[in-house]
Amino acid sequence: MNIVLGITGSIAAYKSADLASQLTKLGHEVHVVMTKAATEFITPLTLQVLSKQPVLISLEDEKNSWKPGHIELADNTDLFLVAPASADTLGQFANGLAPDPLSAIYLALPSKTLKFIAPAMNGKMWHHPATQRNLLQLKDDGVNVIEPAKGELACGYQGIGRLAELEDILEAILGENDLD
Repeated sequence: MNIVLGITGSIAAYKSADLASQLTKLGHEVHVVMTKAATEFITPLTLQVLSKQPVLISLEDEKNSWKPGHIELADNTDLFLVAPASADTLGQFANGLAPDPLSAIYLALPSKTLKFIAPAMNGKMWHHPATQRNLLQLKDDGVNVIEPAKGELACGYQGIGRLAELEDILEAILGENDLD
């Protein structure tokens, strides 16, 4: 399966390395697309090595070809997953904004593409009415939301907002039978 793994600016971005590695080991072709904020938490090189594919961060990365790479990537994607998905990215997706390759790919995905987001953020941000409106819009648009977990958050708070466990993400996107 051809998977686009989006990574946004969150401390949970480090967990995406394991996710990319596991998906690749299961035989999937994983294309990592990072927001600039995500590169503050984990390096593109790490994800490039684990996915065995170039990592897309900026539309400037596409200057080597006349063909828009983000459109080609969207056309060939079977499954689109953003883990972790920040509140900012949820808002961009829900409102049709495309300031970066990740949101441009999201907007260009064929309707048949499976779409998943696994949010991770502070609990106050998660519960904010704007975030909840954006989540409702995304669900209406056919995006599957993998709910965040409860526990200790990086900010020191307790509550909802942690990235779902990787096993739960893998089961949600692949089903338990495909994990063997």
